[in-house]
Amino acid sequence: MSLILSPAPHVRTKNTTQRLMLNVVISLLPCAAAGIYYFGLRAAIVLAVSVVSAVLAELVWQKLAHQTVRINDFSAVVTGLLLGLCITPSAPWWMVMIGAFFAIIVVKQLFGGIGDNFLNPALTARAVLLASWPALMTTHCTPFDAVTSATPLMTGEASTMQLLLGDVPGAIGETCKVAILLGFVYLLVTQTIRWEIPVFTVAAAALLSWALGLDPLTTVLSGGLLFGAVYMATDYVTSPLNRWAQIVYAIGIGVIVVIIRKFGAYPEGVTYAILLMNIAAPLLDRVMPQKIYGCRKARKEAK
Repeated sequence: MSLILSPAPHVRTKNTTQRLMLNVVISLLPCAAAGIYYFGLRAAIVLAVSVVSAVLAELVWQKLAHQTVRINDFSAVVTGLLLGLCITPSAPWWMVMIGAFFAIIVVKQLFGGIGDNFLNPALTARAVLLASWPALMTTHCTPFDAVTSATPLMTGEASTMQLLLGDVPGAIGETCKVAILLGFVYLLVTQTIRWEIPVFTVAAAALLSWALGLDPLTTVLSGGLLFGAVYMATDYVTSPLNRWAQIVYAIGIGVIVVIIRKFGAYPEGVTYAILLMNIAAPLLDRVMPQKIYGCRKARKEAK
């Protein structure tokens, strides 16, 4: 029998990797259900292919590398589900498979597996797919009738109610904001994530868009800002540990999103904003380190 020795403090908690990942999966179910409702069988196929490919990629890698098989921790399921939800429902199955394999093998496993990747696997895979097949990744279809159409970020033709309910073209899991908010509440209630990163990301984007003459409500409800703020930016591994570092990290994401949307040629900027701040996260933790457990500040001697 092998024993694992870990340094103090020994914190006892019911939260395990499996439990936390399962909470994320449950919170994503409303987004998946809304995507399948609006986009039909095509969305269901994309999600199924993405999840199965991610789990299969992790299983094969761990078998070939003679590692302990850990697909039952649901981390690969989360990666596959996140990737599928941020892809257009018209994406071909083979492209989804490539994205899932890239996320698991290249971004996650080659850097040491769960807990060692410095970029969000699902978002990095999405960025690679977008760079490799831009036409396929930006071809969106309208809900129900599956007619090719531009997203509200490009046309600006969508009511607030349509943006909230998801009756607009876009990625499978990014359109229905009500479903995202339901998942956000579940993650907060189960203490899976903290509120700072999503709230400050959205607030920063809204304030800067208002300052630049854009509609803050449209900025928040259009594209993948809300989905990215709740599910991608809060990734344990690629976000800072310190609360103040998390706030700066979140504000940076919101600011970069608006700058890309306002001044860039690309109408959406959530993917690149989060990835850029993923890279900056270790620096933020270094500049703003949290208090070391058990240490006290030296008291000034009384005069």
